[in-house]
Amino acid sequence: MPLKNHTWEVILVDDGSTDSSAEKIQQIAQTDPEHVIAIYLRRNFGQTAAIAAGIDHARGDIIVLMDADLQNDPADIPLLIEKIEQGYDVVSGWRKDRQDAFLTRTLPSKIANWLISVVTGVHLHDYGCTLKAYRREVLTGFRLYGEMHRFIPAYASSVGARIVEVPVRHHPRKYGKAKYGLSRTFKVILDLFTVKFLMSYAQKPIYVFGGAGIVLMSLSVLTVTALVIRRLTIGEHLIRSPLLLLSVMFFIMGFQSLLMGLQAEVLNRTYHESQHKPIYTVRSIYRHGREEKG
Repeated sequence: MPLKNHTWEVILVDDGSTDSSAEKIQQIAQTDPEHVIAIYLRRNFGQTAAIAAGIDHARGDIIVLMDADLQNDPADIPLLIEKIEQGYDVVSGWRKDRQDAFLTRTLPSKIANWLISVVTGVHLHDYGCTLKAYRREVLTGFRLYGEMHRFIPAYASSVGARIVEVPVRHHPRKYGKAKYGLSRTFKVILDLFTVKFLMSYAQKPIYVFGGAGIVLMSLSVLTVTALVIRRLTIGEHLIRSPLLLLSVMFFIMGFQSLLMGLQAEVLNRTYHESQHKPIYTVRSIYRHGREEKG
């Protein structure tokens, strides 16, 4: 849709649809070849892959994501871009008056949003709303896998993005069929383990593995201490006590965890140094009397 003072393009991604979506996308692209780009994936790879394909082929400095079911209103796009122009890096849509079934869609979404906000520290009401606007630079430096599209604001926050949330309109579903339900909440919990690790420990994996190792080896020492005390006080035989086996198990697990942490550190350094990836991101540089984008 035309926007004042902006050149624009629309990228339509067909994620291996089995209906007439591909034909309709082609018709739209042929109608306005200057502004519309059509991308056809070879099969259904999922929403995250479709979003990644759109981002990879986008050429603009501002990228707006949106589902094709028209539950979100394209008329809200200028509102998101206005917030970007005010200095924000990520503008997240919030379906404040959501028009979906409460038990199967809205309730699981509320639970998932609360979990993601608590774990990542990026508090948003509606992670699941695809209608979001991003500055291109905050989308670089990470790749999307699995079902990670809902965590893009959290990834962007990890590189210092300024995030704001704005209410957007939401309409009842008229086209297509929702593929998310109660099972989505459990997938979010599993994905959160990956996100939390990548956000908090990707640069220093020894902290999580080494920390676990120290805890386990400390438990081993405490167990041996308890075993010795029982031997001195009640004369319990060391070999016959299950505490000895428990102590050995804790020590072995702790030592293995430390070794895994060291191995992860080596892999992390190999990853960054072989690809010359920096461990920081630059927002802007002021040089020779003018500001340059990072």
